[in-house]
Amino acid sequence: MSGMQVKRTPFFKVLVANRGEIALRIMRTARRLGYGVVAVYSDADRDALHVREADSAVRIGEALPAQSYLRIDAIIAAAKASGAGAVHPGYGFLAENEDFAQACRDAGLVFIGPSPEAIRAMGNKAGAKDIMQKAGVPIVPGYQGADQSDATMLAEARKIGVPVMIKAVAGGGGRGMRLVTDAAAFPDALRNARSEAQGAFGDPTIILERAIVNPRHIEIQVFGDRYGNAIHLGERDCSVQRRHQKLIEEAPSPKVTPELRARMGAVAVAAVKSIAYEGAGTLEFLLDPGGEFYFMEMNTRLQVEHPVTEAVTGLDLVELQLRIAAGEPLGLRQEDVKFSGHAIEVRLCSEDANHDFMPQSGTMALWQMPDGVRVEHALQSGSEIPPFYDSMIAKIISHGADRSEARGRLICGLEQTAAFGVTTNQEFLISCLRHTGFAKGEATTAFIGQHRDELLAPHANANAEAALAALLLYVTNPHAPPWRSGRSLAATFPLTMRIDLGHGVREVDIVRERDGGYAAAVDGSELRFEIDELGRDAIRFRTDGMMESARFLRDGDRLYVLHRGVTIAVRDLTLAAPVSAAAAGGDGKVRAAMNGRVVAVLVKPGEQVAVGQPVMTLEAMKMEHVHTAGVAGTVSSIDVAEGEQVTTGRIVVEIAVAQVA
Repeated sequence: MSGMQVKRTPFFKVLVANRGEIALRIMRTARRLGYGVVAVYSDADRDALHVREADSAVRIGEALPAQSYLRIDAIIAAAKASGAGAVHPGYGFLAENEDFAQACRDAGLVFIGPSPEAIRAMGNKAGAKDIMQKAGVPIVPGYQGADQSDATMLAEARKIGVPVMIKAVAGGGGRGMRLVTDAAAFPDALRNARSEAQGAFGDPTIILERAIVNPRHIEIQVFGDRYGNAIHLGERDCSVQRRHQKLIEEAPSPKVTPELRARMGAVAVAAVKSIAYEGAGTLEFLLDPGGEFYFMEMNTRLQVEHPVTEAVTGLDLVELQLRIAAGEPLGLRQEDVKFSGHAIEVRLCSEDANHDFMPQSGTMALWQMPDGVRVEHALQSGSEIPPFYDSMIAKIISHGADRSEARGRLICGLEQTAAFGVTTNQEFLISCLRHTGFAKGEATTAFIGQHRDELLAPHANANAEAALAALLLYVTNPHAPPWRSGRSLAATFPLTMRIDLGHGVREVDIVRERDGGYAAAVDGSELRFEIDELGRDAIRFRTDGMMESARFLRDGDRLYVLHRGVTIAVRDLTLAAPVSAAAAGGDGKVRAAMNGRVVAVLVKPGEQVAVGQPVMTLEAMKMEHVHTAGVAGTVSSIDVAEGEQVTTGRIVVEIAVAQVA
């Protein structure tokens, strides 16, 4: 490196063409290196934290990504108006768009990432496979031809055989991807994948791959500079996924030996050197049970899971990106890269794991993150979770001397995480981390599918949760007499409380006893509580001789409780009218299950439909969700139009119920 001629490209202010936690993450390092930072925002993000934290911020359009964060012209104009000399795309949106990188170059802006040529070569899955195949890298058998007709796709799928994977040629994040295990389901899966790919990336082109059964998802982090230097920073194991989107990532992989790491790393470095790659990139591989690996694709950007690599190497990957973009040489040789300990990251998402991981939006009433672990987020109490973007709202990362220590610290951190107001996958993540298969390092990409029932099993202490929730509703009632420690009252008649914990209505009898304690009877069992301390948002109590504590938030007739690492959302129905048949969905009306945009109406007025038949597709948080008929009958009304934005509970299709003779 000593004899090279350094070609610097100075810049002094960085525009971050992204939002949320990654925008804040980039700003943090940029500021440490002395750069000014500029944010961009959509109308939905006007008051977002990344906007308020930046030195300046520029509005780039309306809420939908296509009208804001995907608008190349608006982002270039924002950079010019703000005086930024460089643009960091983060991940998602335009991060792997060669037209965006080219537009930055044409505008005289430094694109903090690889060249448009490298993005074009490696960002397209089909093109990347060709390059890899010519370089002798093993690839998964499949089809990536120009003929995209249904007939050709079906013929090629038959050649490959099931299981076959349909993948969007552009983009990532599990969008435009479908696993087909039954040949008869291929046409519908192809249509859905194309539609999702068109909506997410503006490109419906599809490739096919043979699905490798029960593989591990292993990726190699690489960096290259403009002087021909390249290194790898080891692997990440991203096998725990739902809907082909990662939920848990770790470094190193429990199943990658030093020899395999060196072999995969050498392949990755040779690949990026062959295309003169600059900046951060990740090569993704499938590792089969026999130890063979196959190239899948390359992500020509920073990854969501980059913090686990930072934790085990001690390097700041955003700093490396900024230095390389400014024209500095890597300054690291492969032998300089050292690994220490183990790191695990989980993605905290606003989604309901008990309802097929359906995205959730709304107001985060209370948001408090744990100490002792790294947390990347861009929220605070009162923040809005909009329906237009990805459901990931935070990343929680632990680092330990070994995998067991890292796993324990992460479980502890998740148990202390208070996210009230919008349903998250917090409890599901804890279940995954505690599962014996994960604890032993045995999780493959089939982990969630194989263990779904166990991971989503109802709590053994459901009665105790109901009793605690009812007690808290009782003692935090704004019209109740003030609670005082040691107060002694005569026993009162029980108050029967009707509560909804999200999986059915429960009735709990609460009695205030003579000694000041409380008895809660539910489903034939009785629990006694002694309250040691009741604060505005926390309670300390004793039950069965054990002292415990819980966090809570009372919001009208709703109560949120964090107890033993589980968040309970409960609604007080004591004074509410009984639920009607219409609200329960037995009236033939199909209601939007979340805030989102109608992308396809699949039936017509007068059409006969069967129970479970798809009637409408809604897009929320960049994923498509098919809504089905709850009853058999005739479609009497279509109440929405394609492209329309709808809110949760909105009636979208009405069905006249078939009369039974």
